[in-house]
Amino acid sequence: MSLSVPGEAARPREARRRRGGREGSALTPYLYLLPFLALFLVFVVYPVGYGLFVSMHRWDLLAETRPFVGLEYYRNLFDPETPQSQFFWNSMKNTGFFTLVSVPLLIGTSLGLALLLHRPIFGRAFFRSVFFLPGILTVSVMGILWRWMFDNQIGLVNAVRTDLLGMQPLPFLSTEGLAWVPIIVGTVWWTIGFNMTLYLAGLGNISQSYYEAAEIDGATPWAKFRFITWPLLAPVTLFVFVTTVLASFQLFGQTLVITAGGPNRSTQSTIQYITEEAFSNNQFSSASAMAFLFGLVMLIFTYLQFRIMARDARGEN
Repeated sequence: MSLSVPGEAARPREARRRRGGREGSALTPYLYLLPFLALFLVFVVYPVGYGLFVSMHRWDLLAETRPFVGLEYYRNLFDPETPQSQFFWNSMKNTGFFTLVSVPLLIGTSLGLALLLHRPIFGRAFFRSVFFLPGILTVSVMGILWRWMFDNQIGLVNAVRTDLLGMQPLPFLSTEGLAWVPIIVGTVWWTIGFNMTLYLAGLGNISQSYYEAAEIDGATPWAKFRFITWPLLAPVTLFVFVTTVLASFQLFGQTLVITAGGPNRSTQSTIQYITEEAFSNNQFSSASAMAFLFGLVMLIFTYLQFRIMARDARGEN
């Protein structure tokens, strides 16, 4: 006859309950992630996969069949004889020029404003609000405003030139090269407040003890900025630089409203041309191929940015 210890039979059941409780708690985080996963699959994974499928077929909304063509539309983008290649790479050049000019302006000007408005000056909160408020405007409102400012005939800029300075009006909106002036100036005015706010937050996290020690050592204002402020703002600068470059690559609304991509497609951005190819020319397959190639360029550029800026932030060679 076997002897059993009281409570021994209950131990396996208790152990199973504990294991079940641990298993349930392990699944709990994934249950919280399910809503995001569902939205991610529906609004990101599915559109990307469907766009790739469209780019590899001759897609016509009115046709009964959509034959598979493989990489034909991608090859067209590298064939100089095709209009898609000419217009696409021209728009890439325009977007690159805008990014190359606007990003240093947006970073340098926002940092300068942050340094000025970080000081305890009279009306500091008011001036911060003034520089931040344009960012709440929609791109259409901003574009209409700056299109009027630089209008060839009735614009405020030309009115000042003729009435106050006695100079001839300049055809900003119809001259290649000059057409970039309202686009770049308007973009800097529109978005500088966001970067300024980020730099203000970064400046607020720098301990004043560093500056006090530097003053004791007789450091000049430039030395304090070079050896204290700028190195400690490296993480903020990395974030500002990456987000500003990505936003500049996505140039669309400013050129569409201010210049409509003209004159002679000299200000047409890449996204603007992709939109035209898809919805004006009804070439959805070609537009999808352009979008994927443009996205690949942005991914590569962003990766290189992170590598270079993160290395500089760590002080590596």
